[in-house]
Amino acid sequence: MAASERLHGYARYRLDGCRCYTCGWAVAQYNDAREHAIRRGQWQPFVDAEPVRQHIRNLQSCDMGLRAIATAANVDRKRLQAVLNGRPERGTPPQAQVRPAFAAAVLAVEPTLDNLGGKTVINAAGASRRLQALVAAGWPQHHLAARLGMTDGNFGATLHRDHVIVQTGRAVRSLYDELWRADPREHGVDNQAYSRARNHAASRQWAPVGAWDDDTIDDPAAFPDWTGKCGTSEGYDAHHNMRVLPSCQPCRDARAQRRREQREAKKAGMAVAA
Repeated sequence: MAASERLHGYARYRLDGCRCYTCGWAVAQYNDAREHAIRRGQWQPFVDAEPVRQHIRNLQSCDMGLRAIATAANVDRKRLQAVLNGRPERGTPPQAQVRPAFAAAVLAVEPTLDNLGGKTVINAAGASRRLQALVAAGWPQHHLAARLGMTDGNFGATLHRDHVIVQTGRAVRSLYDELWRADPREHGVDNQAYSRARNHAASRQWAPVGAWDDDTIDDPAAFPDWTGKCGTSEGYDAHHNMRVLPSCQPCRDARAQRRREQREAKKAGMAVAA
């Protein structure tokens, strides 16, 4: 980067020799913070580069290129190359240490629908859950398939697939974001088709939109929260009180666990009494 392109601050002071007020103030602040950190025993100018290197390789195994990783982390791609392979043109090996801020930025990058390649194969949990939730809201499958540019057969298969490509996941997410709050009957879906879609979803226990949290809908291990208490000891009773039946499996499991604990407590009490 040319000196004229670099913002005034610590880097321009050190690399370009600029001695303006802004650059001098930045250096003074840096030195002051450094001295305080040293006195507190918290000065850590470098950290081990190996975890960063392994994370980059893991991201690459998910079909993320260095350019995509650099963009997501907001770092220079050449710095990633230096961590992975060193600088062959200079005869330097892969970096052994990196700055903490650089490490934190790279380690924070995760493979998502937004930064993976369109043809990358991913778990289909998020896509199928979103489509099932839309059907539960009254959107006919044929209507959704047409919006996604799918045949009815491909759409039906997507509802149950274990894996899809990122391009499909993005299209489904976009459609879900567009329709999840909309009333199908206000968008050309007649009452009969609306009821048929809802009944079809109910018969298969497809979770509605309100049962999923945006932060967990893509997590294969997550489960829908039908009652606001699902997966807890109160969930089973909540299902019956709200008439959301049958109870979901996490609530049945929590109820069984509660009964086991009650039996064990009773036995323990009898043993103490004896």
